[in-house]
Amino acid sequence: MKKLALIVLAVMLVFSLAACADTQEPQEPTDAELDQVTVVLDWVPNVNHTGLYVAEANGYFAEQGLDVEIIQPGDNYALQLVAAGQAEFGVSYQEEVTFAREADIPVISIAAVIQHNTSCFAAPKENNIRTIADFAGKTYGGWGGEVEEALINYLVESEGLSDPVEIINIGSADFFAATETNVDFSWIYYATTGVEAELRGVELDTIYLKDIDPAFDYYTPVLVAEESWLADNGDIAERFLAAVSKGYQFADSNPEEAADMLLAASPESSEDLIKAGQEWMAGQYQDDAPYWGYQDETIWQDFADWLYERGLLEEEFDGAAAFTNEYLPQ
Repeated sequence: MKKLALIVLAVMLVFSLAACADTQEPQEPTDAELDQVTVVLDWVPNVNHTGLYVAEANGYFAEQGLDVEIIQPGDNYALQLVAAGQAEFGVSYQEEVTFAREADIPVISIAAVIQHNTSCFAAPKENNIRTIADFAGKTYGGWGGEVEEALINYLVESEGLSDPVEIINIGSADFFAATETNVDFSWIYYATTGVEAELRGVELDTIYLKDIDPAFDYYTPVLVAEESWLADNGDIAERFLAAVSKGYQFADSNPEEAADMLLAASPESSEDLIKAGQEWMAGQYQDDAPYWGYQDETIWQDFADWLYERGLLEEEFDGAAAFTNEYLPQ
């Protein structure tokens, strides 16, 4: 009888422990259990990066078993750090990836952050630059890039302008200061400089690149990874993009909350500019794509073909090899 009582007691204890286990909350993974990865921005935190900060703030990375460090570039830019194996992911641009691959640097684009090119040529209204024909005889202020000079010259040729455009290098000089002194127009991202103009009460005339020619509606920015690392760590890339995708979808639908998350991570940023810029960006991250991050081969190929035709690429480029949609949640 004693043995029977002990057996019954043991069985009751097992069932009791099982019942307790069933009612316990699932345990969150500890920091030690999370896969640690780094993503390098292309510039200071801005509305191009909001989805990353939303994914961090809302715990989307942790849900995917990731501990993600978001850092700004230093002496080396994001693509260099990714190519050198010093970061798993980086924020880059389609043209930068194209030139890198031509130089046999094994980086590949894994997601388009924004579906359409939001950059434009911009000028204060008093400068009367409303069409490409109005570029004639004007002064363009740029950052000294090979692509921008080729593009300006291409547009001058295409329009058959008799008066050339003077191109001067203003580097990272302030757009507003430059256009008040020695520059008539420049190339800007509207979500930052254009929105800032609105906040300042400065009226601008704009010509969006995507409206000039479909070849100029390229992806900017994109997320990149190094090819060999990606081949060995596809699961991490899938989990990373699953979290980031949720972050950008949240920002598309909740611009005010998303702006607050970006500002919490970057308190030195202008609150008015971030909130207004986020409102302007709402709905544009995924836009008309079938899912966030999607990349179209035609977009890659058309712009590469234009670069080749203008002599900026030495050989014809395989656009399909420069990107992948494989790791995106669809």
